[in-house]
Amino acid sequence: QLQLVESGGGSVQPGGSLRLSCAASGYTGNVAIGWFRQGPGKEREGVAAISSGGYHQSYADSVKGRFTISRDNANNEVYLQMNSLNADDTAMYYCAARSTISSRWQSLQQTAYEYWGQGTQVTVTS
Repeated sequence: QLQLVESGGGSVQPGGSLRLSCAASGYTGNVAIGWFRQGPGKEREGVAAISSGGYHQSYADSVKGRFTISRDNANNEVYLQMNSLNADDTAMYYCAARSTISSRWQSLQQTAYEYWGQGTQVTVTS
């Protein structure tokens, strides 16, 4: 059973940065990872996604140019570097995984993912 554990959340001032980590265990083969978030009173939305090979990525328009997703397959971790944070980025952040045949597949659609972590809270406040 694939398991995901997020870390790196916290409280940061506007304009600040955080790096989230998603540690994966209990699987073999190709796994695509997506980061999702759910803010107060909002629906969960896709933020960034990365293919198992790491060369294909996608981002929500709201985070393009500010967030970067990357992965370290040797250590089974995926990261979300978040810069220029603002109040609208306040949310619970989740990583999700899907086993794939293709090393290129990735998606921001949450229904495409099979496994989910418990989430890590990010709060942007002055």
